[in-house]
Order: sequence, then C-alpha cells, then structure tokens
Amino acid sequence: MIGLLGKKLGQTRVYDAKGNLVPVTIVLAGPNRVLQLKTVENDGYKAVQLGFDSQKESRLSKAELGHLKKTGAPGLRHLGEFRDFTLDLKAGDVIGASIFAQGDFVDAIGYTKGKGFEGVVKRHHFAGGDMTHGAKGWHRRSGAIGQRLFPGTVMRGMKMPGHMGQVRRTTQNLEIMQVRDADNLLLIRGAIPGANGDYVVIREAKKLPKKATAAPAAKK
Repeated sequence: MIGLLGKKLGQTRVYDAKGNLVPVTIVLAGPNRVLQLKTVENDGYKAVQLGFDSQKESRLSKAELGHLKKTGAPGLRHLGEFRDFTLDLKAGDVIGASIFAQGDFVDAIGYTKGKGFEGVVKRHHFAGGDMTHGAKGWHRRSGAIGQRLFPGTVMRGMKMPGHMGQVRRTTQNLEIMQVRDADNLLLIRGAIPGANGDYVVIREAKKLPKKATAAPAAKK
C-alpha cells in the first residue's frame, strides 16, 4: 500500500481524454517527509510515519522537536502513519504526488463538516409531525420513543437529536484525473469528506472497482 498526507484545497472541473467535463477535488499531497520507519522487532508492527505541512518550531513541544530533529526535518504540523508501505524508503526521504499516476484509484479519508447540535429532521431525515390537524408544536419532533411500555423504555441506539458531522469517513474508489508533480497537486474525481483546508489521507484503493481490474486484462 502507498499513501500520502494531504490538504483539501477546493473543487473545480477539468476535461478528461474524451472531452468530458469532470468534477474534481484538488488535494495538496505533499511534500511528505519520512520521519520514522517502524518495524515488527522494535514497535510490534511495520509502518511508515510521514509528516506534512510546515509549522513554526516555537509552536511545537520539545518532545516533538526532538523527534523531528532525528531526521533533520523542519517544524511539521501534521503526522500520520501508513502500515505495510510498499515503497522502499528511509528516514529523511521526501515524497510527493508523483508516487501516484493518472488513472489510479484511491481512497480519501477525512472528517466531515461539523454541523453542531441538530434535530432529528436534519440529522436523520425524519418526516416530522403534521402541519395541520391540531399538531401544534410537533412539526419537527420524533414522536414517542418509549415503546408504549410502563415505565417507558428507550431502546439503545434510538435515533435522536445530537451532534451532527465531524466524524471520520472514507470515500472509496476515486479516480485520479491529473497529477501535477511540480505543485504536488492531485486532481481527484468526485467529492472528498471535509471542508476546504482540512487534512485528508489519500491511500491506494483497497477495493478496486471492476473497470480498474478489467483494464489490465483488456490490454493483454
């Protein structure tokens, strides 16, 4: 598996090879610096730790600075790990968008936009109560939740008002439309979780779609 830490910059549209206008999300995918290579013998598992996005050293703790200085890295804001990384790397290496190619399929991992405290109509798409027939003050409520028992028992997992959004989500099998090496930009077809400016993880797709697996067979 290969992957990068990145930042969602925004959305636009580009033309594909057939002249179709395709909506894409722009991701700043690098440069990523290799900070640590974890091994089964020392850490119990195999992984590559990457750092992304520059940060003033005055805003980092001494422990964080000490960890970064081991590889000569500057101040970095965001760190992440990738298990079973397939590229041959060593601590201190710098990688970027060039590890991917146009036509590759990736998974995008991010945190959705936070919506704050929301009711059941917006959060769970409830229909709400009647607007007529004497249903005063019950237009956006959920109705009875006690299962008609005495004393009332609310079942675990009942859909109710609460905090909406700001949860980790993965969008699978997104196609890379363009790779701009000079700017470390990936133009990825479709939408990615999160707001503009949020950190995202772009990794090699774990569940390739049929058109991706059929392509090598067609070439043969």
